[in-house]
Amino acid sequence: MISFRLNSPFKYLVESLDCSPDKTFFNISKLKTSDYDTLPYCVRVVLETVVRNCDGVLVKEEDALKVLKWKSNCESREVPFLPARVVLQDFTGIPAMVDFAAMRDALEKVNRNPALVNPVCATDLIADHSLQLDFIKCAVQSAPSAASTESHRPTSKLSPAKSAVSKAQCRGQSGCKGSCNVGASNRSSQEQIENTPILCPFHLQPIPEPEAALKSLEIEFNRNKERLQFLKWCSKAFQNVTVMPPETGTVHQVNLEYLCRVVMDQGDLLYPDTVLGTDSHTTMLNGLGILALGMGGIESEAAMLGIPITLTLPEVVGCELTGSISQFATSIDVVLNITKHLRKAEISGRFVEFFGEGVSLLSVADRTTIANMCPEYGATVAFFPVDQVTLSHLQQTGVDAHRLKTCEAYLRAVKLFRDETCVRRPEYSKIIDINLNSIVPYVSGPKRPQDRVSVADVKKDFEACLGEKVWKTIVVIPVTYGSSEYLLSHGCVLIAAVISCTNNCNPSVMLTAGLLAKKAVEAGLKVKPYINTSMSPGSGTVTHYLTASGVLHFLNQLGFDITGYGCSRCVGSSSPLPEEIVTAVKEGELIACSIFSGSKNFEGSRCSCIRANYLASPPLVIAYALAGTVNIDLQTEALGENAQGKKIFLQDIWPSREEVLQVEENVVIPSMFKELKVKIEKQNTKWNLLEAPESTLFPWDHRSTYIRSPSFFHKLDKIPAPVQPIEKAHVLLYLGDSVTTDHISPAGSIPRASSAAKYLAQRNLAPREFNSYGARRGNDAVMTRGTFANMKLQNKLVGKTGPKTLHFPSGQMMDVFDAAELYQKADIPLIIIAGKKYGSGNSRDWAAKGPFLLGVRAVIAESYEKIHKDQLVGIGIAPLQFLPGDSAESLGLSGKEQYSISIPASLAFGDTLEVKTTNGKVFRVIAAFDKEAETMFYKEGGILNYVARKYL
Repeated sequence: MISFRLNSPFKYLVESLDCSPDKTFFNISKLKTSDYDTLPYCVRVVLETVVRNCDGVLVKEEDALKVLKWKSNCESREVPFLPARVVLQDFTGIPAMVDFAAMRDALEKVNRNPALVNPVCATDLIADHSLQLDFIKCAVQSAPSAASTESHRPTSKLSPAKSAVSKAQCRGQSGCKGSCNVGASNRSSQEQIENTPILCPFHLQPIPEPEAALKSLEIEFNRNKERLQFLKWCSKAFQNVTVMPPETGTVHQVNLEYLCRVVMDQGDLLYPDTVLGTDSHTTMLNGLGILALGMGGIESEAAMLGIPITLTLPEVVGCELTGSISQFATSIDVVLNITKHLRKAEISGRFVEFFGEGVSLLSVADRTTIANMCPEYGATVAFFPVDQVTLSHLQQTGVDAHRLKTCEAYLRAVKLFRDETCVRRPEYSKIIDINLNSIVPYVSGPKRPQDRVSVADVKKDFEACLGEKVWKTIVVIPVTYGSSEYLLSHGCVLIAAVISCTNNCNPSVMLTAGLLAKKAVEAGLKVKPYINTSMSPGSGTVTHYLTASGVLHFLNQLGFDITGYGCSRCVGSSSPLPEEIVTAVKEGELIACSIFSGSKNFEGSRCSCIRANYLASPPLVIAYALAGTVNIDLQTEALGENAQGKKIFLQDIWPSREEVLQVEENVVIPSMFKELKVKIEKQNTKWNLLEAPESTLFPWDHRSTYIRSPSFFHKLDKIPAPVQPIEKAHVLLYLGDSVTTDHISPAGSIPRASSAAKYLAQRNLAPREFNSYGARRGNDAVMTRGTFANMKLQNKLVGKTGPKTLHFPSGQMMDVFDAAELYQKADIPLIIIAGKKYGSGNSRDWAAKGPFLLGVRAVIAESYEKIHKDQLVGIGIAPLQFLPGDSAESLGLSGKEQYSISIPASLAFGDTLEVKTTNGKVFRVIAAFDKEAETMFYKEGGILNYVARKYL
């Protein structure tokens, strides 16, 4: 690392950190200061990456100058980008690591040290995609009511009310270390929170795993034992590789909660944490001030090998958040409103950077959820620069004080720390202003989830939906339930369900609901007993922090008991309503309502007698349950009366954001993160007991149908053979417009009549053992047979939908793989002809690897999806493009001809090449390489071969 810095043209920028003299960094803030100070923070991160990795070959000095002059170069210049980390889920991670293992074999064959092959950057692999829900109806242990549960109580086994301990009672007890001290700060709500009983997380018994989850996990380890053994070998054999085993969590949550660094500390060098990830949720990390991009498998694999991806300098839209957030607006309201504004702004493909005083009001959970919504509004990045809120989050997740101090000092030194008091703010391509005052709480309904109504207008909207004639006919139906009489009318709430999934998994939202329930109970409010209430957390983590914060007991008192972990209300699985209630509704022809915090509501999906269904945030679900009706203006009308006849309004019991954040920061997050860390490092028994080889080379099992050495390096020569023309190639597939990677890449279950199924059956596997293409992504034999195996594929050579093609020498129609195999045995090269937007959709590594292993040498298309085109280059397939105005149809090509393509040894990007067909047609195509490096990779036979030769 030191010698690399000494050879860098920017070595004069290397400095030592004042507070940690042993730490050095590139002080890019001194690089033409007047230009640097105008750069958006996200562009400053790109600049640092270019400066630090400048080697004069793949990353040049002029690239840094392009970034420095970002505003005049945006959307017209490309720069190389090397991330600090690569994050892989197992579906993309296993084939990447299989390639690394095979590369080691290639070095061993030529008497070079195979241990040289390692990812050059930190690589985190999370095994989270292979779990299948084999058991969904076991006797799942849920959290019953407070009167009967033992599993969520403190070890004292006292009653719930007495189990809660104040900070004074708990302080000093073994293991506590004051973690339950929610009243530690000097905020305005301190006195109120000071006496709030809470449950100390250090005195809780572990929450048991549901039986269904345990049984599914058992099956997963048995079903995927070969894959998991390979991953465990990777974690031991390769440097810079961290493997998170099954049962740890989903890739984006583990990345956010455990793996993120914010500032990388490698040896004595500090630099920003930047990430390429193969998961669609990678952009969540932008909420932590980490520049994170979602990419395909081959780009990520290239980055692991030290090959930069190409990043087009984007426009950066500044999003200024001003004003304050309404007392009743939850994180969900904030996120969805900001998403709505950005969607209208038409920012597709751009970076978004947030600034303004309103940013400080957003928690890290809010920010990461907004960043996660990038696909919803079309942005590539939604960047929140590091600020004090970020540092507080890191502190809560267990980062030690010295590292925090070093992190902050470094970020301030290079001007990557957001400070609203700074005199000069960055310049943006354009600015969008969002006033947080305009964000008000909404509900959706009563018939469609897209029909959003502000809480202030719910009563008026409900009356409008009823219609004037119905509303003027006031109907009140008395009903006896239990020993009491109640009055039902239009708008009465009969089902109220709190569900924590998707955006509702944000802890602040669920804690708002819990604290509201606590205040409601203390104010003397109750939910009418005939209302069907329930709570279904998305995971046991929700139960953990609701218990740790002491609010679960109050939710139970209002009837919101935990009924299980999984989809229930959203899919219409509601328990029957009391018969007397149903009779009353039918008798009065009442428009009864359900309200819940899920993601779906359709008329009649809850209960046939409920005709109005509303979606709302968890605290609003509880509020409407307390009111017993949606025919209420929550801002001006009382929810109910206490025993003394005092009216209680929503504003009386709604917890402030300050109060919620204080509980979340001081109780919830520490306990959650400590539990996660212990679970990952010590408690994954199955993973810890799993045996794996202790060797530099992986001992391939030739009988394995999961892990197989690919053929990419079988003929690796020290010097690549000169590029040759393609002579008399047959067309494997003749495709139309918008062929996606879903049509190309193997995905989903393995059909019993497919080529892949035949291969597995020949190895004595029964159909129930076929598993999925995703699980078998480490076996190139299976994946090659699954390439172009999509039943929706439309190949013009056969004239019908399906994974078939013509084998021209025999004249037979057959599976794509079978035809390709015959062509390869006859040493006949193959090409693909396609229309516009070839390779669109979610780009996948096997969408390029599969065609290459089928023998495809080139694709001729009208246009490409860029990421897929880059992956074709990366694997060694020539992306050729018809001249503007030309197409296969306009040139009169049938696809039955043979094609000869003049590819010269001196091939350069942008060259036009001549194509001749056996029926006498001649036309020209563009070599659709975007830069010099791409032609170099193609001449080397792809990125993998290029890097392997570097080791030779």
